[in-house]
Amino acid sequence: MKTWRKIIFILGLVVISAATATAQCSICTKTAQQLGEKPAKALNTGIVYLAFTPIAIIGIVAYRWYKGNKAA
Repeated sequence: MKTWRKIIFILGLVVISAATATAQCSICTKTAQQLGEKPAKALNTGIVYLAFTPIAIIGIVAYRWYKGNKAA
């Protein structure tokens, strides 16, 4: 049960730090700056939101792979 608490804690830290990260390429940044602050923030949030699922899947697969190799 302690491992689940560690995982949830680390996941919480990642989620908190991801809110301050900028996830835009240079073209998206330039376009967002022209739109204004609120649309730029929404665009960045959307990019982080869309990137979360594939990153989470890769993390789960890597964790299971690590645990499987550790047990063998």
